[in-house]
Parts: sequence; structure tokens; C-alpha cells
Amino acid sequence: MEAKRVADPLFKQSYGFSRDGDTLRIEMWTDPGGGVRAEHVHPALEERYEVLEGEITINLDGESMRLGPGERAVVPAGVRHSFENTGERAAHLVAEAEPAQELRESIEEGARLARTERFSASGAPQNLRALVEAAALAQRYRETVVLTSPPRFMQRILFPPLARFARR
Repeated sequence: MEAKRVADPLFKQSYGFSRDGDTLRIEMWTDPGGGVRAEHVHPALEERYEVLEGEITINLDGESMRLGPGERAVVPAGVRHSFENTGERAAHLVAEAEPAQELRESIEEGARLARTERFSASGAPQNLRALVEAAALAQRYRETVVLTSPPRFMQRILFPPLARFARR
């Protein structure tokens, strides 16, 4: 892993990244209550999670699974999912994403946006600027990650003009 960690205050976690060919390895340290709680889909990449310490609950296509140290879960491409640290202490886990696509860039840019403090604790944009930036982020990385809310048809209608507005 690289020495530099990327902090995401909204998701209450930090990341370290390394790459092996087309596989991105993401090491995560997640505080209790933190995690990627926003349900999303990776249209063309598979994620493989392994918990090293602590406990997470992963929601995979509507089914919840608790994972502890040494336990694993695979999220196939196109399957909606989210996860949260449901334990009493910080969780340490590793995810491998294959093919890597632009997942690292989307995580780093999302964390940078979270550090602007223009989003509520639930992740909702607190002003128009935050909404425009979030839409631009979603539009830019739509081949790598897609949120399940708002519905995809609304994202296809609303995000492109908001992203164009953000570029101005």
C-alpha cells in the first residue's frame, strides 16, 4: 500500500491504494457507523471484500450480510450494494476491484468533495454548488460507479446539464 491515506469525512473512512495490473487494491479503515452507505452499482467491475479487523454489514442486492475478520464477500458487476461498519470499533478491510477502471479517481475526487463540508451527514448537498459538483462527479465517473438514487433515468436527464454547468 502507498503510505499516503485519503481521508473521507462523509464516509468516515480513509483509503490506501495499490495496483497490480488491472486490479485495484483498496485498503480501508472505517469508523463505527462509517462506510459507503449510499447504494450503488459498478456496471463493469467486480469487487471482492475481505475484513481484516472489526465488523461490517454489506448489503448485496437487497440482502444483508455481516462479515467479521477473515470473512469475504464478492460483489459481481452490475449488482447494487453498500456497506457500513456496524461494529463497536474501527474496521479494517481490503477490497479488490477488477477491472480497476477509474475507481481510484472517483474515490479520491469524492473524498475531496466530502472535505469541502458542503454536504450533510447523510450526504445530501447543502447548496446549489454542492449539487452541481456532485452531479458533475457522478457524470464523469458514470462508467465506473452509478448511484441507485435518484433513479437512473433521472440521472440521465439531470446530470449532463448540471455537469456542463459545473465546467463553466
